[in-house]
Amino acid sequence: MNYTILIAEDDNDIVKLLKLYLESSGYRVLTVDNGLSAFELIKNEQIDLAVVDIMMPKMDGYELIKKTREVKNIPILILSAKNQDTDKILGLNLGADDYMTKPFSPLEIIARVKANLRRFYNLNNGDSIVYKNAEIVIGELILNTEKLTLTKNGAEIIITPNEYKILALLMKSPGRVYTKSQICEAMNGELYDNYENVITVHISHLREKIESDSRNPRYIKNIRGLGYKIEE
Repeated sequence: MNYTILIAEDDNDIVKLLKLYLESSGYRVLTVDNGLSAFELIKNEQIDLAVVDIMMPKMDGYELIKKTREVKNIPILILSAKNQDTDKILGLNLGADDYMTKPFSPLEIIARVKANLRRFYNLNNGDSIVYKNAEIVIGELILNTEKLTLTKNGAEIIITPNEYKILALLMKSPGRVYTKSQICEAMNGELYDNYENVITVHISHLREKIESDSRNPRYIKNIRGLGYKIEE
């Protein structure tokens, strides 16, 4: 499949470099130099993955991610000079799927783009569990594993790709406890620095979306000292 990659970056040298490497890898590439134009493209074009800078004119990367998550469910990779853990956690909490800091290796960017596309669009390949109508139903929640959508009481809930992966892992085995490292590996294919805090953030964000009372969750339970499970 010829995926379309959006680059939202105001440094022209970086744009040229990324565009060269991505097109050489067979991707269709669209570029913009501000967050507002990026959001218009995401709304109106078929974008399969976005590479987003944080510091951009008209609309910064954080706001772009927030607004994107209101309308589309696509992988988002942040490429930023901001390298503090707090910056990474904020970006992931807002809905990004990956975070790379500048300066960067173009080959690593290509590898991360391929990995995120593979994880998101081929998530269910090889899955030995078959669900009727491709739906997993737990209580009021229905996770559609073909459309990659979540509904509660018939209303769609917008979740990020990483939130989908976590929820799919838990919902496929209700009652089973997963450690944070297992959740991270299922979500990302590997462990990374500060993964425990990142998983906590994702779980918190999911609870805010699916629970009637996130402080007293009905679905996602914390098993102290072990990890998380979802109740049937």
